[in-house]
Amino acid sequence: MGLFKENPFGHILFLKCWLIRIMGAITHRRFKGFNQLKIEGSEIIKDLPDTNVLFVSNHQTYFADVVAMFHVFNASLSGRTDSIKNIGYLWKPKLNIYFVAAKETMQAGLFAKIMAYAGSVSIERTWRSEGKDINRQVKMSDVSNISKALKDGWVITFPQGTTKPWKPIRRGTAHIIKKNKPIVVPIVIDGFRRSFDKKGLRIKKRGILQSMEIKQPLDIDYENDSMDQIVEKLEYAIEQHPSFLKVISQKELKKEAELNQQRQWRY
Repeated sequence: MGLFKENPFGHILFLKCWLIRIMGAITHRRFKGFNQLKIEGSEIIKDLPDTNVLFVSNHQTYFADVVAMFHVFNASLSGRTDSIKNIGYLWKPKLNIYFVAAKETMQAGLFAKIMAYAGSVSIERTWRSEGKDINRQVKMSDVSNISKALKDGWVITFPQGTTKPWKPIRRGTAHIIKKNKPIVVPIVIDGFRRSFDKKGLRIKKRGILQSMEIKQPLDIDYENDSMDQIVEKLEYAIEQHPSFLKVISQKELKKEAELNQQRQWRY
């Protein structure tokens, strides 16, 4: 790696490498110390091609989700299976991992700007800005930048565009898939909302078991699947389809009934 070699976005790889090493070392105990990260399916990572891979995931915090994925991906590429033990994997991180994020989020504060340099593909949200609902056209430069990132490496995206659960999948993700024909790898995370604040910077509670399940790539017919069919596949894959909400609600009702019964026995 040349000292001043740049990626397609003009970021110096030497500097990016050191940012990932330092930030990785600082954040490692958030997933292997204060709290634990249960990982499933990371063996899938090391068999993926070097470019044109799109990871789609549900979203719980601004930054902790993607930081955890950087750890898991690099650990897996270094031969670890479902483990981030021993941070030696950070010495030679994969430098062509990107994540899609709102431009306003990545400009808010020093940490966000460091994260942006480490791998953000910043876009302008078409549905929300500065806490208000809006309706504006998609910037074609944003679409082009995501395509550019896919050509160079791996891209992580959160297709709901929000940390709130059960929100609809944005059709823009389906458009990106139709256009670039990437390998689409679903990821389901949990526990991050309980562990961290909304930004994913401050530890809210310790002793929480976080989880990350990496699933097999989706079977997508890029030519014949409609946008709606791709959106539905994404909803099921990241377990954000409305049918999952019904199942979870039934489990919560059952749990509440059991707790009420225990209270009655107690008194």
